Amino acid sequence: MTGIAAPRELTVRGVILGALLTVLFTAANVYLGLRIGLTFATSIPAAVISMAVLRGFSGATIQENNIVQTIASSAGTLSAIVFVLPGLVMVGWWADFPYWESVAVIAVGGVLGVMYSVPLRRALVTGSDLPYPEGVAAAEVLKVGAGVGGAEENRKGLAAVTAGGLLAALYPLLAKMKFAVEEVGGVFKLGSGSSMLFGGLSLALVGVGHLVGIAVGIAMLTGIVISFGFLLPQFTAGGPPVGTELADFVGTVFREKIRFIGAGTIGVAAIWTLLRVIGPIVRGIAGALAANKSRKGAGMDTLELTERDLPIGIVGGTILLSMIPIALLLTDFATGGPVAGALGMTLIASVLYVLVAGIIIASVCGYMAGLIGASNSPISGVGILAALGISLLLLGLFGQGGSESDTKALVAFALFVTAIVFGVATISNDNLQDLKTGQLVGATPWRQQIALVLGVLFGALVIPPILDLLNSTFGFQGAPGAGPNALSAPQAALISAIAQGVLGGSLDWDLVGLGAAIGAGVVLIDELLKRSGKGSLPPLAVGMGMYLPTQVTMLVIVGAVLGHLYNRWAKRQTSPELAERMGVLTATGLIVGDSLFNIVYAAIVASTNNPDALAVVEDFPAALPFGVAVFVGILAYAYWRMRRDGRFSA
Repeated sequence: MTGIAAPRELTVRGVILGALLTVLFTAANVYLGLRIGLTFATSIPAAVISMAVLRGFSGATIQENNIVQTIASSAGTLSAIVFVLPGLVMVGWWADFPYWESVAVIAVGGVLGVMYSVPLRRALVTGSDLPYPEGVAAAEVLKVGAGVGGAEENRKGLAAVTAGGLLAALYPLLAKMKFAVEEVGGVFKLGSGSSMLFGGLSLALVGVGHLVGIAVGIAMLTGIVISFGFLLPQFTAGGPPVGTELADFVGTVFREKIRFIGAGTIGVAAIWTLLRVIGPIVRGIAGALAANKSRKGAGMDTLELTERDLPIGIVGGTILLSMIPIALLLTDFATGGPVAGALGMTLIASVLYVLVAGIIIASVCGYMAGLIGASNSPISGVGILAALGISLLLLGLFGQGGSESDTKALVAFALFVTAIVFGVATISNDNLQDLKTGQLVGATPWRQQIALVLGVLFGALVIPPILDLLNSTFGFQGAPGAGPNALSAPQAALISAIAQGVLGGSLDWDLVGLGAAIGAGVVLIDELLKRSGKGSLPPLAVGMGMYLPTQVTMLVIVGAVLGHLYNRWAKRQTSPELAERMGVLTATGLIVGDSLFNIVYAAIVASTNNPDALAVVEDFPAALPFGVAVFVGILAYAYWRMRRDGRFSA
């Protein structure tokens, strides 16, 4: 490989473009995350915008565009820190977001996430058959934009992505104009209790389902049946209290009981997943050490491209050195609370918790992202487990029964530690998707890992002032002095409630234990299925189906079934590879269109402070039948188009 010029990759113009996109995507994600509890993946929109911009410059390469999307996607994903950090305002510990303290918390957690993902790349990307739907989709977009695959296939691929993108953007536009509904379903009686099923009419979710495959779809459906078919009717059997609407009652039971059971299932599935990937992780670290030795002996250029990670010595040293600023941050934060009275012991325990929990959570989140994609991973469920862990640790150190002010200080300390660990979770949830994209487009791992760190630093600088602006403008529901237009920040409220429940003694441990028992049963079934050769039932996907609202999961399952049927058809064609790729590219287009629309919509809402800024009518009586008919029609056309393009050989 020596003597061959490396393609243009980590460039100044790419870093600048990535930084600019970071501001745009992070602002949009922070706002949406606080308002409705959802964020969107930024990899594909960043890749599309990067290709459009860099096309006007000479020498642009697919690897350079990949660096841009890597920077922007890591920063955009880091904005999920809003699922934890506002909790410090909501419990009354912070009045605003101290800039440098917030920057440091976000940055150190994010950089740790990058470092943990380096050896995980070998275990979960190059040495794994996980589907990585968003990573594959981003790679396909980059390949089409670069003209990879020949003129005819590239023409068809570009048309497939474009058509999918336009179709996916059409429906949410109609919905925001109020001509179509955004979801279908409702609350209904089931046996002696009640349940609810909603399907969010999102073509992006169908695209994700197409890419993740039927095994994940069946596992998620199993989780839905457990939560919404059995558990929810059992917990609502007594009916709603007098004066409470059935829908409000069922929704509250789901949030306050079923999700905790789902978190218990995710916890057991996460531990089992970690045990399964320990072997590959150890082999990945061993491979990194071997590559480091080879690099010292003969230089970087002698290694295969896939072996060119950041040196393992730098990775390990950065992880260990990061514990110093973490200890300093925790020391400063603990001033004036009960932790200050037992500072040494608490600091040692908390830093070790961050170190060990970070390794576990990085592995689990990376696996979840590979299984179903970063956008759809139950990252707030991981946040619950992280808050649960540090709260239990503090409970063991300080016990219960302290004054109200002491309990409040311990809750705040638990949330602060959780925010650091959550930074690890968000970044590892996204980074392996980016590294999968890099693997597919021939990127150099160490350059991409540097880009990931840059993205984290850019995001850390941008997020606190956005949080401060939204806090001063709207406030957060439940926070002292919150106004009528306060943002709901649902995940931050839930994770804060976990810490308060553990340290205040009000958490229902029976719910978490029930979820853990269900998780153990699913793990057993999965192992039996694998040993009998009859397939698998991924435990984490079952936990996701239990924990996530069906607005997210139902259409993923539909997409998994449609993708399975389409791929069976594709295998019978004269050019199966082309037929399958047309399916992947169209599904990719569905994700692209939805993501780009969300960016535009978030900008419009933020500038007008009006979530109905696109509304044309107030109450369109045919919104439900019209919306369902349009959605089904768009979906039918998308798959008809896939089959039409897949019938011809390249």
